Amino acid sequence: MSDTVAQIKFGTDGWRAIIADTYTLENVKILAQAVADYLGAGKKAAVGFDTRFMSDKFALAAAMVLKSNDIDVILSDRPTPTPALSFAIKSRKLDLGVMITASHNPAEYNGFKIKNSSGGGASSELTKEVEGLLGKNPVKETAPAGSIEAVDIIKDYIKFIRNYIDLKKIKNKKFKVLVDSMYGSGDSFIAQVLKGTKIRLEFMRNTINPSFGGGRPEPVEDNLEELKARVKKEKFDLGIALDGDADRIAAVAPGGVFIHPQKILGLLALHLNQDRRFSGGLVKTICGSTMMDNIAKFLGIKLYETPVGFKYISNLMETEDIVAGGEEAGGMGVKGYIPERDGTMAGLLLIEMMVYRNKNMLKILNETEKKFGKYYYVRQDFHLDKRVEPKKENLPKELLGKKVIDIKDYDGIKLTCEDQSWLMFRGSGTEPIMRTYAEAKSLAQAKKLLVLAKEIIIKDGV
Repeated sequence: MSDTVAQIKFGTDGWRAIIADTYTLENVKILAQAVADYLGAGKKAAVGFDTRFMSDKFALAAAMVLKSNDIDVILSDRPTPTPALSFAIKSRKLDLGVMITASHNPAEYNGFKIKNSSGGGASSELTKEVEGLLGKNPVKETAPAGSIEAVDIIKDYIKFIRNYIDLKKIKNKKFKVLVDSMYGSGDSFIAQVLKGTKIRLEFMRNTINPSFGGGRPEPVEDNLEELKARVKKEKFDLGIALDGDADRIAAVAPGGVFIHPQKILGLLALHLNQDRRFSGGLVKTICGSTMMDNIAKFLGIKLYETPVGFKYISNLMETEDIVAGGEEAGGMGVKGYIPERDGTMAGLLLIEMMVYRNKNMLKILNETEKKFGKYYYVRQDFHLDKRVEPKKENLPKELLGKKVIDIKDYDGIKLTCEDQSWLMFRGSGTEPIMRTYAEAKSLAQAKKLLVLAKEIIIKDGV
């Protein structure tokens, strides 16, 4: 049991491991027992799962353990977007949720996410408490077969989004949109939301394929070449890509132009504030784009900055008035919904923005960049021999001839220069990997900053 306890460790967003290695039915049950011990008898929970190999079996195993501990459990009756599970928790007033998913990880992985009673990501304090209960009690498996209630949680999720989106305004518009579900649990639910409208939707990779076509269901530009090519060739007004559990988004504008998630956050803030007249501040992470600073200043709204990890954004959405919050990986949350990210909702709001402004996404993007600056955002991960970060005292006072005017070190180390360019180092919490991020007003300068980052790492003897 002690070996198992050592194998189960929560990262930024849940526990993930390789199937049949450390991600086994036995370990999922042990973790579910710890969750049950954390909750206590008489509480209510929901369990969902994605399209990965055996996700339905792992979900049923977790649900049976919770049920055996006298917890009232509902289990999704089909592969489910993570935000649909979050919405079920909040709308049904449940105490907790478990999502079986490894999100954007390769096919050999699966995972276990915990959602709190509001549907948001579990805090570090909650996951640490659950980790502390691992192996404290033997796994209970006394619930009789067939005692778990399989529920359609998608129905209420779709109904809510149909009420949130301005379908009346969208109804007669004929924008052409291509959705890449990346073989994940986002499926074609956007079509159900837009049913009855004249939006011309097409889908790709929206079948179940546990191997994800040999790739990984992560909406980064390298994985979206087919989406970009089709948007360009077939003259779509917008392309949308969802990750494996549909809580993250990337987008493509006409001509096959990739829209980085950093820019999507800015577009959502502008749309919700200017078109929908929503109030509230804007949240980015420490590695978020400077464009967000410019947009927040223009709109006259407060800008919040958090450590990396959407759970920090979730916490703010529960305690502050937030119009939109997002992370560099594509997780976007919006006001008046769950305090959690949802790729499907974000994609629908981009469609809605085109409708309100009667322009395709490329025109909207170009206008936004002209007004708030065109920033180039790049990232590179370095695999190291050991987990270590550059020493703050060894960092240069200038980057590519530009004076460093600000240093932040509350989550990694970020150096910001006088021309708004910046470079950031952030070590992985679980692996000997140094993540480096850079942003500048030209792609060449941004790439040079990453080269400089490598030199700094080498100089520090990493």
